[in-house]
Amino acid sequence: QVQLVESGGGLVQAGGSLRLSCAASGRTFSTYAMGWFRQAPGKEREFVAGISWSGGRVYYADSVKGRFSISRDGAKNTVYLQMNSLKPEDTAVYYCKADAAIATMLDGRGGYWGQGTQVTVSS
Repeated sequence: QVQLVESGGGLVQAGGSLRLSCAASGRTFSTYAMGWFRQAPGKEREFVAGISWSGGRVYYADSVKGRFSISRDGAKNTVYLQMNSLKPEDTAVYYCKADAAIATMLDGRGGYWGQGTQVTVSS
C-alpha cells in the first residue's frame, strides 16, 4: 500500500514557475515508478511526466517538454515536478501516481493516486 500527498500548487502568472512535491508513505517507494498527471475542467486526465523506479528514465508529454522536469529523492520518499515557463493552458489539478510497472504508470491505469493539487496560471 502506498499513500501519496501532493503539495506546492497555487496561483502563478504566465511565465512563472512552481515546484510540486509528492510525498509517499511506505518502505517500497524506491521500487515504484512515479508520475504526474493533470486534469483541467471539462477535460480528461492526461499524462504529464513520469520517472522510473531508479530515476534513470524520464518521460514527458510533448506539451511540457523543455519546460517541466521530474525528479525523485529516495531518502525523502518524494517525487518533484519543477514547472517553468508556465502557460494558462497548464491550469489543472495535478495528481501524483505510483505504480509497480512503468508501462501501466504511463497509461494512467490502476496504481496509487494522490488527492491532487490545484495549479492556476493567469494570463
